[in-house]
Amino acid sequence: MKLTFNKRQCFTVPEKLYQILADELADISKPDPDAEGIVLNFRDPDYSISAGGFHPVEIRLIKIMIDGEVNYQFVYITDFSFQGAPYPELAVDIDVCFIAEQVFTVYGGWLDKRSGDELKNLFLTNFISYVEMGVFKVEVTFF
Repeated sequence: MKLTFNKRQCFTVPEKLYQILADELADISKPDPDAEGIVLNFRDPDYSISAGGFHPVEIRLIKIMIDGEVNYQFVYITDFSFQGAPYPELAVDIDVCFIAEQVFTVYGGWLDKRSGDELKNLFLTNFISYVEMGVFKVEVTFF
């Protein structure tokens, strides 16, 4: 499956991220034509509250029409981590929300534009490195 992306969104993302998504979707035949979007879940099977590991990341894309052609754009890229005591649960750690055009972090709330861009760039640089290290198993869902 080959995707065309709307790259005129509020946040820029590294070209390498587009390549990672293309690689993950390359072996998938055409999805249901009625599917409006795609969710990619990147999970470290060894991540746990006691052992640590790499945080799970979820990427949601939606299908849009631009000039009569199907394009995909990001809805969000969200990093999860274990939080809370005495019974930790996976919760949002960093959320890059393309719809709200803001970045959220559990420790800072919604960030201003400059801080949000800095965190988004650091987060995506690290995420891409982790993908290249092969630490994640990826699950793709169409909705």
